[in-house]
Amino acid sequence: MSSNGIATTARWLPLVVILAISGLGCSPTAGQQGQPPEKPMSLTELLAGDETEGFARVLDPRAFEFPADHGPHPEYRSEWWYLTGHLTSAGGRRFGYQFTLFRIAVAAQPPERSSAWATNQIYMAHFALTDVDGPGFHAFERLSRGAVDLAGVEAAPFRAWLEDWEISGDDPPPFRLRAATAEGIAIELELSTAKPVVLHGEEGLSQKGREPGNASYYYSFTRMPTRGLVTVGYKAFEVQGSSWLDREWSTSALEEGQVGWDWFALQLSDGSDLMAYRLRRADGSSDEPSSGTLVGADGSSQRLAAGDFSIEPRDWWISPATGVRYPSGWRLTVPGAELDLVITPLLPNQEIALSVRYWEGAVAVEGSSASGAVTGHGYVELTGYE
Repeated sequence: MSSNGIATTARWLPLVVILAISGLGCSPTAGQQGQPPEKPMSLTELLAGDETEGFARVLDPRAFEFPADHGPHPEYRSEWWYLTGHLTSAGGRRFGYQFTLFRIAVAAQPPERSSAWATNQIYMAHFALTDVDGPGFHAFERLSRGAVDLAGVEAAPFRAWLEDWEISGDDPPPFRLRAATAEGIAIELELSTAKPVVLHGEEGLSQKGREPGNASYYYSFTRMPTRGLVTVGYKAFEVQGSSWLDREWSTSALEEGQVGWDWFALQLSDGSDLMAYRLRRADGSSDEPSSGTLVGADGSSQRLAAGDFSIEPRDWWISPATGVRYPSGWRLTVPGAELDLVITPLLPNQEIALSVRYWEGAVAVEGSSASGAVTGHGYVELTGYE
């Protein structure tokens, strides 16, 4: 172990993370408007490392228990608490937001040191706001070790935090979310739930590769009525709308030959919700473990295999900051459900280019379903396009 209690064998972590954590314990908030790192790591690389010895593996379906599973699972190498949503002010101003807290273990066991600063856990939080009718896209990052109350997760009562960025709440929700930056960008929201928890894959086991263990445990609240405040430039807006919560934990997910994923979380006007991800191979084709879940207006869910849906890019966008070329607009079809959807980013530039790099953005949806014309909104995440 290194003198600061963080394993030096964590070669799969980006150097910027190690440097940030090995300093005073946490980094200052980093804004999207600043210069991105010279060589930021992709989110795919960060979460798909090959150091698995000593960690638990996702091998079999399990019984989920709440509120315990809202809390941490330190026996697995990584996990995240992920919230996205679409909000509108009384005056009609539209916002999208993303808040993600990542927990990443750099060793299977805590260091054998008496120091309160010693830890094997790193936390990273991303907060992004898409101001559709205003100045545009803002993204921020914080990094910290999971020690001396700088960052952590507790199950009962549920609380996940990095400094004063925090998700907390009850089971069942409401949850409360708050994040604020020195740049005058902030959210303070309350999220209830309109549907029961959804278990993805096989009873919550979401297979990402062909080999046993290349999988995650994965559940969601797919439709969460939301209200609260969004602050832009120190001006507060009362807002309401809908959010989506994803929870995943695993030790290894992607396997050799898989370079990234295109992930979609869509809320449709007929009351249904759709999660779908396309795992991509180096030649751009979809890999067999790609999967999805269609959630009915009544909360019932239907598992989708790779052959049950298709995702086709309709346009492309090149980042002026990083030069990365991302798809920008898609056609997503689920023939068995008579779904034919056109998905369009609300803003082309919603790239996160901080210590890790990926595209995460608010989108609009229009198309048709078995019941007729539908509209909607959602979020799309794109990784591995470097």
